[in-house]
Amino acid sequence: MAFESLGEKLQGVFKKLRGKGKLNEKDINDAMREIKLALLEADVNFKVVKDFVKVVSEKAVGTEILESLTPAQQLVKVVNDELTNMIGGEAEPLRYSKKPPTVIMMCGLQGAGKTTASGKLALNLTKTQNKRPLLVACDIYRPAAIKQLEVLGEQINTPVFSMGTGVSPVKIAKEAIAHAIKHGNDPVILDTAGRLHIDDELMKELADIKSAVDPTEILLVVDAMTGQDAVNVAQAFNEQLDVSGVILSKLDGDTRGGAALSVKQVTGKPIKFASVGEKLTDLEPFYPDRMASRILGMGDVLTLIDRAQEAIDEKDAIELEKKIRKQEFNLDDFLQQFKQIRKLGSISSILGMIPGVDAKMLENVDSEENEKKLKHTEAIVQSMTMKERTNPKIIGASRKVRIAKGSGTTVQEVNQLLKQFEQMQKMMKQLSSPKQARMLKRMRKFGR
Repeated sequence: MAFESLGEKLQGVFKKLRGKGKLNEKDINDAMREIKLALLEADVNFKVVKDFVKVVSEKAVGTEILESLTPAQQLVKVVNDELTNMIGGEAEPLRYSKKPPTVIMMCGLQGAGKTTASGKLALNLTKTQNKRPLLVACDIYRPAAIKQLEVLGEQINTPVFSMGTGVSPVKIAKEAIAHAIKHGNDPVILDTAGRLHIDDELMKELADIKSAVDPTEILLVVDAMTGQDAVNVAQAFNEQLDVSGVILSKLDGDTRGGAALSVKQVTGKPIKFASVGEKLTDLEPFYPDRMASRILGMGDVLTLIDRAQEAIDEKDAIELEKKIRKQEFNLDDFLQQFKQIRKLGSISSILGMIPGVDAKMLENVDSEENEKKLKHTEAIVQSMTMKERTNPKIIGASRKVRIAKGSGTTVQEVNQLLKQFEQMQKMMKQLSSPKQARMLKRMRKFGR
């Protein structure tokens, strides 16, 4: 995540304070100096840092903090609250038109990831809100832009409207809306042209599209890796177009990322989505409070739950519960559950959302090695016959050799998986007791 370095430094400040018990004003001032430096090094806008430190300092030297039994924890709470406010306060969802279709106009500089973000947004709205979006190719200048959008549309099974490069973007946008009304598509996502820099020609074209179709949302795609330029770009586009929100792209990149934290404070416009990976499914609604918690090492369990609810089918969960109760859980069920868990993301991204797991701990997680092991596990089960998956006890020496060859692994790895599965079955037996069954039922109801 882009804020790992910042998070590590802020968590380091709080660790020093935890060992002190009671705090005095000097402790607070020293901590605030370190927090200020950490934010500036992360490329957070100077004015934003100045205002942030001022507010936190005023609250931190109050009697509530200094006389508290857990002053370090109280300070973390103040920093968390103000960091949440700085990033945006309350999450702001997409707005929808009362008279469909809703028109979402995507804009941004060339290379910010606008076309990919359009595809990710279309997929997100299809999966989470059961929408039927239409992607529209309004970028007639970049040679591969239309083709790129069409390829994305095929990958996510979403229609793409295009009229080639010989028609004006304004006409394309108007015709696309007429097409959407006729075919029942909603929302209409306009992938507009970008430039390598902001110029009058670009802004005039975007203003003309805005005037012609009156979009419900104008979303600016900002590259989180561009440092303070991200803030300058956001400011310039907002002044010209009055954007309604921001999508942060490349938030998973190896960058200080702090400039992204400044966008809301500088422009007054909320961050609505963040791209957290290269996959088309890696677009998440932006929750300021959850992001602040992740930066401060307090985890992000709510996002993890959201991911789990998207990845795990409720009918499958009910069926699995029945099998556990009847002690019928087999390797085929294991494979299906395994595939669903992998949809949650990489091991490091999942661990990063668990409270108490900080950047230092994640350094010891070898993501590549873990991914390799996960693929091996999947390949081993897939190399088994359905009979072997249902009844692993029939897997003798010759079968193990065949499975190892078929999965590109070793007999030792096959043995290891079978042993792990045997242990899992023992655990499942314990879960099938009446008491545990009632607990599972309550958990399932809670998850709805």
